[in-house]
Amino acid sequence: MTGIEGKVVAITGASSGIGEATALLLALRGAKVVLGARRLDRLRALAGRIEAEGGEVAYARTDVTRRADLAGLVELAHERYGGLDVLVNNAGVGPISPLDDLRVEDWEQMIDVNLKGVLYGIAAALPIFRTQGFGQFVNTASTAAHRIVPNQSVYAGTKSAVRAISEGLRQEAGDTLRVTIISPGFTRTDFTEGVTNPQVKALLTESRDKFAMDPNVIAHAIAFAIEQPAEVDVSEIIVRPTAQG
Repeated sequence: MTGIEGKVVAITGASSGIGEATALLLALRGAKVVLGARRLDRLRALAGRIEAEGGEVAYARTDVTRRADLAGLVELAHERYGGLDVLVNNAGVGPISPLDDLRVEDWEQMIDVNLKGVLYGIAAALPIFRTQGFGQFVNTASTAAHRIVPNQSVYAGTKSAVRAISEGLRQEAGDTLRVTIISPGFTRTDFTEGVTNPQVKALLTESRDKFAMDPNVIAHAIAFAIEQPAEVDVSEIIVRPTAQG
């Protein structure tokens, strides 16, 4: 299927930032969106906005660190709309800090959400895609997977792993499935809220306020990858602010 209209798209991390912007844009273009995030109140409000514009939407509380939640989100798409065309593995966290801080719980959270969350999404959707004979993964990595800087060692490690896994999946997928990596640069999201090191948080907030991109920019990049003909695989899109080093 070419284009976006009528496609069933499940999105994790859909309650804010890139996920929210993507849900709104795809629904506006005629997709049936299935939204997953931990904050059920925000999902409910977002679904209301989509429905008010005439869009089709379903949602479920989804913690991507729980494999059963990802399976449930994919099953919801299948039950409500009869299948799944695209899974956007977008949920992510970034409590970055110097390694010397030894914030091991933050490291574990990044591994669980950014990396294992993507793997759980693949495990949930891949069997359905194989049965259908078509489907697309859109996995959110980061420019941190391309350029390593201080304080982002673990975060960059998880995003580099997402790129590696996505490329391996693309090579294994054959000629009927598609795999796209989206690597955003600094984007205006609630990314900084999870940063536990006060100095790093202050620097990130300052940079965000100076030059970060609107999440709609990334939503349009995701839409571009989805709307291509079935035989065209947009393997990776890197989008960064011009002011970002």
